[in-house]
Amino acid sequence: MQLSNAKQSPYIDISIQDPEWEVMTDIQNIIETTAITALTSAILPKIAQDRDLEISIVLANDDLVQVLNREYREKDKPTNVLTFANLDGDIDTLPTEGPLNLGDIILSYQTLEREAKEQGKFPLDHIRHLTTHGILHLLGYDHQTDEEANDMETLEIRILEQLGIQNPYTEINF
Repeated sequence: MQLSNAKQSPYIDISIQDPEWEVMTDIQNIIETTAITALTSAILPKIAQDRDLEISIVLANDDLVQVLNREYREKDKPTNVLTFANLDGDIDTLPTEGPLNLGDIILSYQTLEREAKEQGKFPLDHIRHLTTHGILHLLGYDHQTDEEANDMETLEIRILEQLGIQNPYTEINF
């Protein structure tokens, strides 16, 4: 799948740090397809346009995510997804030519699994949603204000719809 305003498909490095992820059939392909769909659907920041893009996605566990969350966000608990976006800092220091590394996404298997069960969602749909959420954060989308949250959620819903996934913000009971 070619990105509309990028040179070629992005390089997505997926690293499995917790073996529980391996029980999910074809998880790397599912995450890569989701990431490419999100990148294709979002408006890329100017610095990312017409560039080769790189992203790292780590399939981790609650222990690693809790350490990172404590160290970087001062929240001593695991969370479902963490993003470390290179576009969050001073973009003037980023290279203007060659591949652009957008940053890292870290997903926690245990939290995603628990949330899916609590919220009545299919685990793979929840993983696709949070992968999409992480990609949008890497691109500079945020949800600090109501307007930002509405914009980001609307785009998430549109991207997930392309993947055949229901709106994650509505109650689903199965």
